[in-house]
Amino acid sequence: MSEGQTGFGRRAVELARRLVSFGRRRTVAFGELWRHSLQFRVTVSTLALSSAVVFVLGMVLQNQITERLLETKRRAAIAQTRAVVATAEAELGDVDTDPDALQQRLTAALKRITSSSSAATQDPGTSAAGAFEPVLASGNSERATGDPIAAGPYDSVPLRLRRFVESGQLTWQIHTVADPAKGNERTTYLIVGAPVLNTVSQIQLYLLFPLSSEQNTVTTVQNTLLVGGLVLLLLLAGITNLVTRQVVRPVRSAATAAERFAGGDLDERLVVFGEDDLARLAVSYNEMAASIQRQIRQLEEFGQLQRRFTSDVSHELRTPLTTVRMAADVLHASREQFPAGLARSTELLVDELDRFEALLGDLLEISRLDAGVEELAAELIDLRTIARRAIEQVRVIAGNVGSDIELRVPDSEVNAEVDARRLERVLRNLLANAVDHSEGKPVRVQVAGNDTAVAVTVRDYGVGLRPGEADLVFNRFWRADPSRNRRTGGTGLGLAISHEDARLHGGTLEAWGEPDRGACFRLTLPRVQGEPIGQNPLALPPEEPMVIDAEPEQPRLIERGPDEDEASGTRDSGGDRALGDGQRHEEVR
Repeated sequence: MSEGQTGFGRRAVELARRLVSFGRRRTVAFGELWRHSLQFRVTVSTLALSSAVVFVLGMVLQNQITERLLETKRRAAIAQTRAVVATAEAELGDVDTDPDALQQRLTAALKRITSSSSAATQDPGTSAAGAFEPVLASGNSERATGDPIAAGPYDSVPLRLRRFVESGQLTWQIHTVADPAKGNERTTYLIVGAPVLNTVSQIQLYLLFPLSSEQNTVTTVQNTLLVGGLVLLLLLAGITNLVTRQVVRPVRSAATAAERFAGGDLDERLVVFGEDDLARLAVSYNEMAASIQRQIRQLEEFGQLQRRFTSDVSHELRTPLTTVRMAADVLHASREQFPAGLARSTELLVDELDRFEALLGDLLEISRLDAGVEELAAELIDLRTIARRAIEQVRVIAGNVGSDIELRVPDSEVNAEVDARRLERVLRNLLANAVDHSEGKPVRVQVAGNDTAVAVTVRDYGVGLRPGEADLVFNRFWRADPSRNRRTGGTGLGLAISHEDARLHGGTLEAWGEPDRGACFRLTLPRVQGEPIGQNPLALPPEEPMVIDAEPEQPRLIERGPDEDEASGTRDSGGDRALGDGQRHEEVR
């Protein structure tokens, strides 16, 4: 293959590729417009159905007009043929059978028919047939050369028509003939043939009626129907578009108003025109919007009152609580001088005061979060350090329930712009919740990060969550099992505050759990404040199960690297794991 052919082939392939790409883009654009525009769908559907109706109607009209024209032409042609047959019989009554004499008589009769055709067509009954070309032929006579004896364009008469006429029948046929003298120009004729009686030789008469005028009429009708159909379709498209627009515009206005209303513009209303159905829809929408606005404002006022009440009560309780705390500390310091029952009451009083103070602190925090006055003091911090501090703070309650805490962190730093105080509180709440529901089984904490986000998961293998409870655990004061005794003495607001802290960071806090398989909480934060999170570094539900010991003898903090398989270690008789090379092990005491 030459270089030119190769270049042409490449250009052809490139052109085909561009055409395919253009077609795909147009198809996608059409699909998008079809899905999103009611006006476009109605207009295109109406245009398509109207096109089908116009096409069918045009075909029916064309067929009817063509059949009527041919029927009229055929009747006039047969009448004309019968009149010409009478003339031919008068001219050929005593025709001779000699070929030369017969040829001369046929030629003379043909001239007579041609000269008298103009006078014959003046008859109103036969004038509709129009001009014709006569042909006279002898069916049982031939020249010495074998050619038929005929006058006129006998070759234009089809063989099938000749056979019918030779058998004595008057018949007709539409036949197209190519004229070599006119550059093979094709002409369609209505050919009528009839036998000429009262002659010695079998003579046949054929009249060739051109159908040019009828074809011109049919072409004119076709063009008229085509142009009229296109104009009708354009008018229908315009009318449909106009009518649909009258309906769609109010709907679009309502959709825009609804979007603005949902965006916080509670004063957005629709303009009412007239008294029709769309006007009633606008009135109903305005009434609904006004009702929702009143209810939202009532809820906002109620929420403000509730937050103010919570904040005021929390602040007011701090003064008497401080006094009671001072008195309780004095009693607690002197508990050894009291009887056993009174000393125990003093200890219970101090414990409940601690819980009361924690509850007041959480109430103040949640009220500030609800009011939106909290600010984020973000700084670049390594999440591994925060995770270790949070684990250190819950080591006492972990020891009380006998749970190991396993921390899995990567070797490299996991830095992110976070508020260390809030993040540490979130992890502390998650760890306390996991230890409280772990039933003495291990708790696993995993830290990971990628280019856009960091994540921390806290996994326990305790009672787990029932279906639907993963969306409820962040509700305030919600408990999965109210009859179950809590070991950590939580306030019921820890997870709710943690969820708000995650939202304040621009991240998410999610929960997963199954009955008797434990639960897992995943905290995901952006590395840089204000940037999207993208792909999450850790999966939820967790992908790998954890090999756990049903009854660990002593709580420990076990720290692993990211590439170490937790299932590869084995426990010895003392409850510790046989750690591989490069693993770190710390005991919580």
